[in-house]
Amino acid sequence: MGETMERIDCDVLVVGGGINGAGIARDAAGRGLRVVLCEKDDLAGHTSSASSKLIHGGLRYLEHREFGLVRKALIERELLLRSAPHIMWPLRFVMPHDAHQRPALLIRAGLFLYDRLARREFLPASRGVALARHAAGQVLKADFTRGFEYSDGWVDDARLVVLAALDARERGATVLTQTLCSGLQRHPLHWSATLTAIDGRKTKVSARCLVNATGPWADRFMQDAAGAAPGQHLRLVKGSHIVVRRLFHHAYAYIFQHPDGRIVFAIPYEREFTLIGTTDLEFTGSLDDVAISAGEVKYLCQLANHYFRQQISAADVVWSYSGVRPLVEDAGASAQSASRDFRLAHDSNGAPMLTVQGGKITTFRKLAEEAVDWIGPLLGNRSAGWTARACLPGGDLFGERPSNRGVLEFDQWSAAMQQRYGWLSPALVRRYARAYGTRIKTMLDGCRSLADLGPEIVPGLYAVEADYLITHEWACSAADILWRRSKLGLHLPSGSAEKLDAWIAGRKADAPAGQPGAQAN
Repeated sequence: MGETMERIDCDVLVVGGGINGAGIARDAAGRGLRVVLCEKDDLAGHTSSASSKLIHGGLRYLEHREFGLVRKALIERELLLRSAPHIMWPLRFVMPHDAHQRPALLIRAGLFLYDRLARREFLPASRGVALARHAAGQVLKADFTRGFEYSDGWVDDARLVVLAALDARERGATVLTQTLCSGLQRHPLHWSATLTAIDGRKTKVSARCLVNATGPWADRFMQDAAGAAPGQHLRLVKGSHIVVRRLFHHAYAYIFQHPDGRIVFAIPYEREFTLIGTTDLEFTGSLDDVAISAGEVKYLCQLANHYFRQQISAADVVWSYSGVRPLVEDAGASAQSASRDFRLAHDSNGAPMLTVQGGKITTFRKLAEEAVDWIGPLLGNRSAGWTARACLPGGDLFGERPSNRGVLEFDQWSAAMQQRYGWLSPALVRRYARAYGTRIKTMLDGCRSLADLGPEIVPGLYAVEADYLITHEWACSAADILWRRSKLGLHLPSGSAEKLDAWIAGRKADAPAGQPGAQAN
């Protein structure tokens, strides 16, 4: 007798587990809609974990007169920082002035506007600096004597996606990773779809609305899975980053101008490294096989070498990553000047479908809110948006509502965690506090000594954390844990991933029947 296929009826089927899909699932579930989110790989497995990891207005977009996008992003910047102060925090940037590029007066005017397009509650304003007397100037070449300093924010992009999905699930959504959506059929009042998990299990879903949040795959998904022609094609642009041993020991980041008009950041990363990126190249290859090219490595090294005293080459690169950004098509714009704003394509010819086009991490919450503002009334749900007043999981350091205290007093809260878990090393508590926020208490529930954490699978990763990530955060492999749920992979010796994968396989083998690894869904 054939195996029974599980069936799920829902209001909204979201396809795509990047930041936009997770954000829409979260918002919709919080308004009482029945939501299913499916992702063919891991959450944030592609573009959403390959960003420059910044919460920012986009200073360079002012040059292209995208004032609306910059204002929208600047409003979201402080709102997001308050919602998850454990995985996001303010970051001060220094822009050395190169006399052969943008005039100083133009930069000063742009920063003046950047400071004033949206209200700032805790981020300091921009200012001019003499680099000879500034901490960030010491590692720069002597040619650079003048610069500018301004504020934006840092984010652990992959963890942001996971936290949005976690919030969605805790509000009633079903989140299925390693699950492919196929066999879509559109009916007058609903969509039917077959979801196939990596182990072959199939789920039949009937949904009143479909959300295509597949990022760079959006056009292909509409054509192949839904049989619909895209209303406006996406422009695919590859951005790549390199990581080298740290080039400076202060807390500032840099924004560098390139003669070709592009902007490249150099950012303190994981305490021991410097992150340099990004590139902007038209992309036409396979979306399942995206990697940095030798030319991109050379480009980023050369630009860093133009500014820093310490010179780097391809041999200094310890890690790199690349992602493809789906931008709304603009035939007249270069890759670096094409708009990063989002567009929501609405299709009500039968059961409704919404396709997300473009977007950036900073505006994901606003995008999700606008998406559900359209979806809800079509399905008879007129609940108002709520995410502007809610913390993401672990961000409720000083109460359920976002507050400036979480941003301004994170160090004090972290010190309290040091006291509470005094039997752990300060470095481990600091990492747990940053990764999990208040969920550190959930992860370490019942632990009173180092022995209670279980075996140290690889240096710095104990069984209790790996169990938590598999049970609560959809981690399935060493790559999920070492490169997306954390960046431990940068700090570990060779062979660590193989050890962790073996431990995960053993854990699954030991799971009781009917509970395959106790993985979250």
